Amino acid sequence: MKIKMNGEEKNLSQATLSVSELLVAEDVKMPEMVSVELNGEILDRDAFDSTTVKEGDAVEFLYFMGGGSE
Repeated sequence: MKIKMNGEEKNLSQATLSVSELLVAEDVKMPEMVSVELNGEILDRDAFDSTTVKEGDAVEFLYFMGGGSE
């Protein structure tokens, strides 16, 4: 299956994957801290197991970093 992941074309050997399976397959660091955007929509973490990534989808892994001022 061919998808766009973080702006780059990616060929995956699996025909379909859940978002949770994709995080594992791609060895995403700190998966509990990542937000996932699928085709322009931010997914609720509760939907990671039930949402399937399909041919042609665009997936972005997003890490939000906190910071502050002095």
